[in-house]
Amino acid sequence: MRYALFILTLVLAVALVIAAHRNHPFGSALPPLGKLLDPFGGFWQNAEPAKAPKSQVIDLPGIKEKVEVVFDERLVPHIFAANHYDACYAQGYITAKYRLWQMDFITRAAAGRLSEVVGEKTLERDRLQRRKGMTLAAERTLKAWSDNSEEMPFIEAYTAGVNDYIASLKPADYPLEFKLLDYAPEPWSPFKTALAAKSMAETLCFRNDDLQSTNVLRMLGDSLFNDLFPDYPPGQTPVIPADTPWPFNPVTPHQAAPAPPPYGDLIRFALPNPPPFIGSNNWAVAGKKTTTGHPILCNDPHLGLSLPSIWYEIQMNTSECNVYGVSFPGTPGILIGFNDYIAWGETNVSHDVLDWYTLTWVDEAKTAYLLDGKPRKVEYRIEEIKVKGRQAPLLDTIKFTAWGPVVYPDPASPYHDMAMHWLSVDMPENQDFHEVGVFHRLMCGHNYEDYYQALSGLSAPAQNFVFASSQGDIAMTVNGKFPIKADQQGRFLQPGDQSANGWQGFIPYEQIPRVKNPAQGYVASANQHSVAPSYPYYYNGAFDMYRGRLINRLLSENKKFSPGDMMAMQNNTYSIQAEEGLPALMSALDTGSLTPIQKDMWNDLRGWNFYFDKNKKAPAVFYRWLTRSYKDTFDEWYTSPDSNYLDYPDMWRFVALLKDSPTHILFDQAATGKREQARDIVTQAFKAISAELADVYHDNDFDWRSEKAVRIGHLAGIDAFSQLNVDIGGHSDAINAVKKSFGPSWRMVVSLGPEIKAWGVYPGGQSGNPGSPYYDSMVGQWAQGKYNELLFVKTPDALREHEQFRITFQ
Repeated sequence: MRYALFILTLVLAVALVIAAHRNHPFGSALPPLGKLLDPFGGFWQNAEPAKAPKSQVIDLPGIKEKVEVVFDERLVPHIFAANHYDACYAQGYITAKYRLWQMDFITRAAAGRLSEVVGEKTLERDRLQRRKGMTLAAERTLKAWSDNSEEMPFIEAYTAGVNDYIASLKPADYPLEFKLLDYAPEPWSPFKTALAAKSMAETLCFRNDDLQSTNVLRMLGDSLFNDLFPDYPPGQTPVIPADTPWPFNPVTPHQAAPAPPPYGDLIRFALPNPPPFIGSNNWAVAGKKTTTGHPILCNDPHLGLSLPSIWYEIQMNTSECNVYGVSFPGTPGILIGFNDYIAWGETNVSHDVLDWYTLTWVDEAKTAYLLDGKPRKVEYRIEEIKVKGRQAPLLDTIKFTAWGPVVYPDPASPYHDMAMHWLSVDMPENQDFHEVGVFHRLMCGHNYEDYYQALSGLSAPAQNFVFASSQGDIAMTVNGKFPIKADQQGRFLQPGDQSANGWQGFIPYEQIPRVKNPAQGYVASANQHSVAPSYPYYYNGAFDMYRGRLINRLLSENKKFSPGDMMAMQNNTYSIQAEEGLPALMSALDTGSLTPIQKDMWNDLRGWNFYFDKNKKAPAVFYRWLTRSYKDTFDEWYTSPDSNYLDYPDMWRFVALLKDSPTHILFDQAATGKREQARDIVTQAFKAISAELADVYHDNDFDWRSEKAVRIGHLAGIDAFSQLNVDIGGHSDAINAVKKSFGPSWRMVVSLGPEIKAWGVYPGGQSGNPGSPYYDSMVGQWAQGKYNELLFVKTPDALREHEQFRITFQ
């Protein structure tokens, strides 16, 4: 027996070495193998048995009163504490116990500190994070929190819990990724919590197209640009119903938007943008439209699909409130959830809160710039970046202006000397509470008035907050701090020599878009335009054109909805883009000489019902055909050497051109020497994709699932710790908006009423340890559209039938 175990151990060790060489984090060097393979301190210690661990009693001086944490069969912790301070302490301890490396990685990535543990490969990324002002933004956020006696105790309690867990670890206990990268966890701090908050802001509100739009305006001219990039598309159904009145006197901008820069060379500079339409779905249906007679609230935020998962499921029960939902590792509280009285959820608003400004330097050394006719000296911030393998750190000097940082100065190009003004880097206003206080108040809210007051503390990232209560109210608020802009302001690069070209204040909280108990009996958002053009304030950004329309279409049906209907709706793969796009393609196709495989593709498309189901071929053909037709139409963009610095028309606009303007000049391809129309483009694209698919189309393995190849990747890019080729359908423009590596990161359905019932699931598991059975235990459920009933209880004893083990802090 001992010999067999030795052979098994030897085989596993060799396999690990091979896997490590092929799948090492970020492609960095291997750690010392002796340390990694040490049976007493290496990766062996990270293997977890399927059997539940024994219950523990832990003596810790950081808590005020006894805390019970009961873990159910899915490893969800249910925290029972006498006060919110102790609940946050326990939350920090437990979250670190299961997600410590993830917390470290998130904050290192935000702060530009990956090179400390990875080396040269991430140095430029780290420099960019510092130059965007991420560390300054976190410092300013922490300063605002520190001045607040309501929030800071909770942040400090969470920090103490994390650090007490870290202090309990020996090197053998470190999460596996620390061992693979050969470094140790460092103490947590409130500054790291601020960095975690800023990492979410970077994902959700950093997107900007000012420079790309300026380039396209120069390339096309005003008339064609306005035709391709309208402010508000026909047929849109905004977040706040279009007939909502605005009974207030708006603040009038004191100055018109500055004219776009004069025509000239293209701006060959653009920072990496988050993927388009990172957002979500949420809706709430009033009791008059439900089978229960009470409101139902639904939310599924769409974010990067990763392991460990972005969310951590948790219940927190204190004398103040009893609340269940998901938290973001690194921050205290619950961000999406429900309590005994209300439920809430969020989607991304997607308004533009980042603008670019040209600078007029007054000296050759560029130490001062003109502002309102007077020289203004830049401020310098020196960032120290440690790099693994280097003896000395890199010192990077960043210039800061009244607008913000000069992200990348370049003597060879005047356009690189631009200043970036991003709302998330601004010093937060002095107010009663901020992000942590917002969610604490929601967690303890009882009614609409509590929800209304809670949201007043949030600045960024702006979110569409859906609400429902057991009293029967439903509501939606487009919530955040929104700059007052003149028409078209912030859409293009602006001159930075006049302070009047900046934002003209902020929309008063009382005037931001919101609706309560609309006559239609529901509220819904899916990252579409916030309001119709009748709203008296200008806004711009990146907005979805399809999911919101489908949600509104379904919820407007004359029927009563059950919780099961809501779950099915969250998993709906129908696409209005296909409903409108496929007929436009098919009507333009020349079908006179189709080959046998083209006829098969044509027939499959004709019989398709516009659902992106995983086992169908038609969705894959449509996706390829539409994408190829789009690229062939906008060939001037894709073949340009400056293609990375251009803005691209939305797909809905292309479909409209196919239907309404088939002879438009844009269908002409400059390289052919003849004048093409939509028919030519669509036909050549169909022929091209049929040639690409000739060898695989009739294979049983070819379908939408294989075409899309969804992956849930490990945060460090280790395939061995990832879920590849996930068996799921969906499409970015369907309600079930699953893309290759983005999608619904948490599905939640809450049925309000005298007794709260809720269901949820996310694509991962509660543990961040790849050696745990709870690492990816819910991926299969999530892919199949199944849910877990959420065990929302009032006492520890109510979990007796579901309890695996418990931890008692005293």
